Amino acid sequence: MTEPRLARTLMVQGTASGVGKTWLVTALCRLLRRRGCRVAPFKAQNMSNNAAVTLGGGEVGRAQALQAEAAGVEVDERMNPVLLKPISDRRSDVVLLGRSRPDLADIPWMERRALLWPEVTRALDSLRADFDWVVIEGAGSPAEINLTSSDIVNMAVARHAEAPVLLVTDIDRGGAFASLVGTWTLLAPEDRARIRGFVLNRFRGDRALLGNAPDVLREATGVPVLGVVPWVRTGLPEEDAATIERLPASKHGAVGVVRFPCIANFDDVLPLEEAPDVGIRWVERPPDLGQARAIVLPGSRNVAGDLRWLRATGLDVAIRERVAVGVPVLGICGGLQMLGARVDDPLGLEGGGSERGLGLLPVSTSLGEVKTVRRVCARWLTSGGDSAVLTGYEIHHGRTSSSTDGFMWDREDELRVLGFRRGVVSGTCVHGCLGDAAFRGDWLGLAGFTPGALVRATPEPHRDPIDVVADAVEASISLEELLA
Repeated sequence: MTEPRLARTLMVQGTASGVGKTWLVTALCRLLRRRGCRVAPFKAQNMSNNAAVTLGGGEVGRAQALQAEAAGVEVDERMNPVLLKPISDRRSDVVLLGRSRPDLADIPWMERRALLWPEVTRALDSLRADFDWVVIEGAGSPAEINLTSSDIVNMAVARHAEAPVLLVTDIDRGGAFASLVGTWTLLAPEDRARIRGFVLNRFRGDRALLGNAPDVLREATGVPVLGVVPWVRTGLPEEDAATIERLPASKHGAVGVVRFPCIANFDDVLPLEEAPDVGIRWVERPPDLGQARAIVLPGSRNVAGDLRWLRATGLDVAIRERVAVGVPVLGICGGLQMLGARVDDPLGLEGGGSERGLGLLPVSTSLGEVKTVRRVCARWLTSGGDSAVLTGYEIHHGRTSSSTDGFMWDREDELRVLGFRRGVVSGTCVHGCLGDAAFRGDWLGLAGFTPGALVRATPEPHRDPIDVVADAVEASISLEELLA
């Protein structure tokens, strides 16, 4: 009996977090798909509170869902077998093959490898049996020498898959050449040999400014610079938790979005940027609210902790004052829970105890052991009383009960209330609701926006942002040379 032919592999690693690994893998998935290849993305371990839901009701990193979309395939748990969702600076929820595993959270970091590595390799081997290509994303940097012995995401994966590696750096940050050479130098000789090319990402300006730097790099390492990719603004959601600190703090957006310490699924609010007269501003203290015409409380991976932070900053008072003068507020998932009377955590899933909520909705939440992870189709009532439908997903431990009527229900089970509203305050457990144009427009209408303000004055032909990224990469890197 012949062994099944395994997919070819290509791995993208980086000199640091946030240098562009995610969107380079996304672009490569789209480019391979254009060539008629069956391609899948893979990232052994992610650390992010931005999650997506698979058809099987599992959790994976948002990036792998985006990359699967680029590849034209349905995302599944094998594409991101290990997802770490930070709850605090020293504790994370461990999601293994789509399912939360509280038993793994208390195992010391260095001891988890023996348990996780077999699951990583099985997932990767299974994907390789089903596709022509698997494009693999690393995490952070492969030169984190303090973590080499516990590596399950960078060179350990490259060795297992016998994958050639592209090493990408963000030249816009500065120090790109030193980062490439330093990373290459710190690797073991067998791992250095896997690096087949460097990519300079986010380059702005005249390429002549690079001078002979690519030649110097090759002389020092023997590795060619295979591409210089320009800075591209795409609107694609960020995925890595490390990017949260670098989110722009605009003071001009009309919608204030509270940037919690444990913010989760913050891509929920990105559709508000689509309307040029709206935009978002990130809020960390009361003055940041400025003249915001509406407020969003997004998801949180530690609702009780972020409630305490709201009170410590004074934002709890500032939000209630805005509601009193008619400013609309929307809470999504953890944000919904914070808007209620209290949040109880009897099992210690997020630290334990009870926390008083903002008291803006007559709801209460108790965190339970069973986690709801599912895609959902919801029916909701517009501000005018009409019925509409939207799709999204749920990821939460909380069970929210209310003494008020809902405004959103599960279409398959009308007894399941998915959203509540009182006056200008709304809350829902459905992620992705703001991505629905009708829901977004209806909610912004509460802030006084007219329908004409929510669309571009001169409509532009829609371009898939994944195609924008793929075109930029294709113009900057010889894909045929790369694949050879």
